[in-house]
Amino acid sequence: MNKNYYAVLMAGGVGSRFWPVSTTQFPKQFHDMLGTGETLIQKTFSRLTKLIPQENILVLTNEIYNDIVLEQLPGLCAEQIVLEPAMRNTAPCILYATLKIKKMNPDALMVVAPTDHWIEDEDAFLDNLQRAFDCAGKEEVLMTLGIQPTFPNTGYGYIEYDTTTDRQIKKVAQFREKPDYATAKTFLAQGNFLWNAGIFIWGVKAVLSAFMKFQPDMYELFMDGYDVYNTPAEKEFIDENYIKSNNISIDYAVMEKASNVYVVPAAFDWNDLGTWGSLHDKLTKDENNNAVVNARLFIENATNNIIRTDKGKTVIVDGLNNYIVVDKEDILLIYPKEKEQEIKKITELVTSTAKKV
Repeated sequence: MNKNYYAVLMAGGVGSRFWPVSTTQFPKQFHDMLGTGETLIQKTFSRLTKLIPQENILVLTNEIYNDIVLEQLPGLCAEQIVLEPAMRNTAPCILYATLKIKKMNPDALMVVAPTDHWIEDEDAFLDNLQRAFDCAGKEEVLMTLGIQPTFPNTGYGYIEYDTTTDRQIKKVAQFREKPDYATAKTFLAQGNFLWNAGIFIWGVKAVLSAFMKFQPDMYELFMDGYDVYNTPAEKEFIDENYIKSNNISIDYAVMEKASNVYVVPAAFDWNDLGTWGSLHDKLTKDENNNAVVNARLFIENATNNIIRTDKGKTVIVDGLNNYIVVDKEDILLIYPKEKEQEIKKITELVTSTAKKV
């Protein structure tokens, strides 16, 4: 393994559209969403250790998830968990982690990867990642992995790449916001658009140069603590200063502004597992397109449902079509799949009502 390879695992999200399984106290990356015996963060960690030394993997997460991370990834030491004292989107925490890595190894090449996504064909993923590492090791570039779109999805951002070269690595022309359906169809028809998976690869020198150029105030804020990073004094500095940072994503802060951005079109199948419907797509289904996680199911006259319970629960369903059925402890959710984007609002309503009671 290359000792200059590092990884930053993004594990601070809440995953509110997977309520009631995913909650603020225990979000989806810490659940076995696919019924495989491993949680999503465990699968991500295991995948990356095939290419990156385990001791070079950092986990970026919120303070309230520290104990969960240590429990689920017992091979990590406490120093490998980078804790955010406040939620400030992805740019500040990536800059913070990058400076910690620079202090460990100024020649480091790093991948930033979400921990709540699903990836099939891990060998293809590792080949694509290696290609990005090779490019980032030779040139001062910012790399990303783009997913070949399979349908005009309006829930993803897109990456438009330059078509003037036959190279396997493409220069990014521009990042495009989540489109409406008609626009998404034109993207697919043009053939040079990829889904933005939020997986980034670069050398620490390259990304710090980009932060210095495009986010000078943020760069200066975090550089003020450089001397104390990876020491006992780090926590005090971060607790005092982290909240002063802008709340901004790495896409807006750096990637959409830089001109040295390249993309590797992915050879692997990917899903961001953003909703119950997207999970349904990736689970094994019966002859009537019903997907089941954990439950012992007896079913008749039912199609296109996803049913998830705590382990071993018996569920009987008759005459239900295109629904999400989730049973977790004291909450039972029975909700139309076509309205799944509204689950986030339902979560907020139930939470606020519970507080009043």
